[in-house]
Amino acid sequence: MPTHRRARSQEAKQQRAEDLLDAARRLAAEAGGVRHLTLAAVTEAAGLHPSAIRRYFDNKEELLLELAEREWVGWREEVLRRAKAGAGRGRGAGAGPDTGVGAGPDTSAGAGLGPDETADVLATSLIARPLLCDLFTHIPLSLEGEVPLERARRYKALSFASVAKMSAALAEAGTMTAAQVADLIAATAAQTAHAWQIAHPTATLAALYEENPQWAHTAYDFGERTTRLLRATARGLAARGPGPGDSGPSRG
Repeated sequence: MPTHRRARSQEAKQQRAEDLLDAARRLAAEAGGVRHLTLAAVTEAAGLHPSAIRRYFDNKEELLLELAEREWVGWREEVLRRAKAGAGRGRGAGAGPDTGVGAGPDTSAGAGLGPDETADVLATSLIARPLLCDLFTHIPLSLEGEVPLERARRYKALSFASVAKMSAALAEAGTMTAAQVADLIAATAAQTAHAWQIAHPTATLAALYEENPQWAHTAYDFGERTTRLLRATARGLAARGPGPGDSGPSRG
């Protein structure tokens, strides 16, 4: 039986909260998604008594929303890093590479990231964060609505600010406008949330796919299909042109 010790100092309390978050992250990965998590399992894995959770989080939803915030920050910073690299390449190199899917490269001088490449930045960086792909299903479904008002406000402020920063950076780095990129980010979150759940079927669906392999491709081509659909979305947004109040790519 594990020994459950109560945190006394502020530093110890912070460490206990981190232990709970680490345990939730690990168990979600092992179990195949946050839908399988229970507070009892998380507190046990963190070495805490089950009743201790409320000293750190009001409920499971708040714990998972905290994980979502941290994942958002990680995704945002990776996108900003790639956008900066893309902007530098575009200013120095001219035409971008042909992605080999549909339309050819953007050949305008110093174009930087075209629609396909912008989609690739968002898709591949998010696919590399499976926990966030999973959480994007649960955030609007339950997490935001089951926490105190100020906690929900904090999450919303962070997510909207992150979208604004990512949109501005990718617009600066390429040929899409900030408004178009913001729409593409929304599509990226929605598509990956949907596709990730399909790619992690329940035992019943896994058995069904084994019996009917012609249906299994919907579950097992998560990354390729997601990227392909988001490239198509990016091209459509770019072809539509600037919307009302959108002055075009934020490139000086």
